Amino acid sequence: MNLKETILVTGACGQIGTELVKALRQKYGKDSVIATDIREVTDALCADGPYFKLDVLDRYELEKLAINLGVTHIYHLAAVLSANGEKNPLGSWDLNMKSLLNVLEVARAENLKQVFWPSSIAVFGPDAPKELCGQDAPTLPTTVYGISKIAGEHWCRYYNEQYGLDIRSIRYPGLISYSAQAGGGTTDYAVDIFHQALKSGQYQCFLSEETRLPMMYMPDAVRATLELMDAPNENITIRSSYNLAGLSFNPAELAATITNQLPDFEISYQPDARQQIANSWPGSIDDTQAKKDWNWKPEYDVYSMTTDMLQHLAVAYNVELPLQTAGN
Repeated sequence: MNLKETILVTGACGQIGTELVKALRQKYGKDSVIATDIREVTDALCADGPYFKLDVLDRYELEKLAINLGVTHIYHLAAVLSANGEKNPLGSWDLNMKSLLNVLEVARAENLKQVFWPSSIAVFGPDAPKELCGQDAPTLPTTVYGISKIAGEHWCRYYNEQYGLDIRSIRYPGLISYSAQAGGGTTDYAVDIFHQALKSGQYQCFLSEETRLPMMYMPDAVRATLELMDAPNENITIRSSYNLAGLSFNPAELAATITNQLPDFEISYQPDARQQIANSWPGSIDDTQAKKDWNWKPEYDVYSMTTDMLQHLAVAYNVELPLQTAGN
């Protein structure tokens, strides 16, 4: 019996995977966390720990890798996101659903200890409450991404109830990170705006200025994931996916926070097809159950997130930030 925890991460080169792999390696050791993605193997991808090229649609390769490496946990992050998903609905459905079912089947067949799979606020549609959208609010999504996520939630609960698989999930809001570019989601503006603010001092937003959406800074999202996976099994009452809240703001509010630190920054608005998707989503999330079951609490507000993003990206772009003044 393999008593060592060996974690396999799919989609490790994506926005979440880039950060989560680092955190897992810090916690469990770099050799215990195996990064995989569709990208070819390079020295850079192997620099901080083992990396393998893996197509998660190939169940045989996934299972072979899991057996050969003694995998005990899978964090399945590979997916096509909301905006990109609408460009190829059937292909997105195939990737999002078949890959999840492959992971669930391998986990069942090999008696893995745990699986993590991210869901999304995209499971909610226009009929859900716009503010403080609850755990059990109606889930009638309008995108193929959202449809695949709500279907995936049902499959996760099914595998837990039928096979006892310890699978845990979070409905992530829009995620903001300085380490990786966003990957084709409707909330991508909240990442790109920081890059453009430092590169050109201006940004054209693809959502209207009043479009309020749930967001979360990546350090909070990573911490939430680790805390959920560490929670005692008996505390987990949601086997579909937990609502999770961090921040809620609109583009104008985020721009104002950036302008507070970069006074010359300017924003304009030209909504595109992503606006319709954003209009179907809640503006804020009620995550009472996550707080109750595993003591979830975010650490970042909009101001502290903006400050941290600008400081990190300023180093990357070799830009000197203005001296900061006190105040929020």
